[in-house]
Amino acid sequence: MSAPEQTPTPQSRHPSALDDLLATRESAPRAPRSSSRPGAGRFRRGAQHQGETRSLFGEILDWMLAPLLLMWPLSIGFTFIVARSLADAPFDRALIDHANVFVRQIQIVDNRSVVRNPRGLRDLLGRGTEDTLFYQISKADGALLAGEQTMPSPTLYDFPAPGRIKLRTDQFRGQEVRIAYTYMDNPDDTAVSADFPVLVQIAETLDMRVALANEIIKGVIFPQFIILPLAVALVWFGLSRGLAPLNQLQQRIRERRPDDLSPIDPRGAPEEIAPLVAAFNELLGRLDDSFGSQKRFIADAAHQMKTPLAGLRTQAELALRETEPEQLRRRLEQLAIGSDRAAHLISQLLSLARMENLRDSTPRHAIDLAPLARSAASDWAIDAIELGIDFGYESDDAPAPIAGEPVMLREMFGNLIDNALRYTPRGGSVTTRLRSSAGRVEFEVEDSGPGIPESERSLVFERFYRVLGSNIDGSGLGLAIVREIADQHDAAVEILDGRCPTGPCGTRIVVSFPKLRETL
Repeated sequence: MSAPEQTPTPQSRHPSALDDLLATRESAPRAPRSSSRPGAGRFRRGAQHQGETRSLFGEILDWMLAPLLLMWPLSIGFTFIVARSLADAPFDRALIDHANVFVRQIQIVDNRSVVRNPRGLRDLLGRGTEDTLFYQISKADGALLAGEQTMPSPTLYDFPAPGRIKLRTDQFRGQEVRIAYTYMDNPDDTAVSADFPVLVQIAETLDMRVALANEIIKGVIFPQFIILPLAVALVWFGLSRGLAPLNQLQQRIRERRPDDLSPIDPRGAPEEIAPLVAAFNELLGRLDDSFGSQKRFIADAAHQMKTPLAGLRTQAELALRETEPEQLRRRLEQLAIGSDRAAHLISQLLSLARMENLRDSTPRHAIDLAPLARSAASDWAIDAIELGIDFGYESDDAPAPIAGEPVMLREMFGNLIDNALRYTPRGGSVTTRLRSSAGRVEFEVEDSGPGIPESERSLVFERFYRVLGSNIDGSGLGLAIVREIADQHDAAVEILDGRCPTGPCGTRIVVSFPKLRETL
């Protein structure tokens, strides 16, 4: 018995080869060719739209330089704040010292406050400070003892304890000033006088402070104008050196021959892209298998089509030479039979190529195999009646949940039943069965044909292999298609002897699927 013959539907035994060719995905879709328009294929950093490419170098550079450029103005702001605080510290200490000196210039005479040498107070502040330093000494009732009359006084809740010096910022003569102020109390607690406490204030404009802060900022910021471009250049150089192994790997791939699908040597590639190289090698392996399958398909098709095409040519030439109508009719009948065989062979070849191409790409769904098997068996009932074969379907009526693709499974059942019908003589029987157990679902096709010798049962799954002496027209591809579909569904295919009352006869082909745990 030879490998089964695959027929998509009983009503249309030999479908159009063109339809099969259109339905067969023999190769993956090719990537679109690069556009010849100017600028086509140019890398765009940060491109988010589908179809646009992004530069890894530019992406990393953006994520490194963007924070750096963002931190630069923040650094300038913090530098200004720190520079102001550094500039304020010595000037504030000087103001406090001046306030202490001015407090010592106040004397208490007859329970009244008196300023020593009021005209010499300006000399204590230093010459040339008339426009930057100002002072005021006033009594508790507001009477001025020395200095500026219009200098602002502290607020009601801003009085420091006597002898303690405080600092505040205020407005004087239309400009901002820094003021150190303190109060001097009467040491004689029992005496009562309107002079005490005496307020002493020393004010200074902020011009010198701002000038010093600007000098500090200049000393810090100007080097940054050199450091920042240098940092950018170093980052650029570091990224270029870091991505150099990627460029070398790219060059190695570009230098490969178009037919070289050997794995890429991961040595020399960065550790971070080792998974990418491994995935690419896995893809190359799948491509190698796919191309090998296509090459085998082309070689097998070319080899197998020679005989039927040569036969068609011979019958056509003989028909052209015939002059008797009866002989011409016979030749034309032979042409029709030969064309049917060729169409069937082409259909089988394309079906096998389609199944192999769908490997690992067709999603499987949870389905109940019982109605699918029953429907596939009913499709062949009319053909069995025409062939004079007792055809039946048996089932335990239990759910048969599996993970599968219905179209491919129907193709498998059709091949198994067609194979049994072809090799069962008239008056024989073909029985299909579906059984569901605890962990498996079994689909079985049993016939009463001549059977397959045990020594050849492992060979009938090979392409174009046919058992010698069967005298049955076929291409030897049916069981190859069955095995391909079974492998894609993690199913096991087994060929056994048929069960007859008097002993083994015929053939049983059992396909065992793993059963899903979920109930459909």
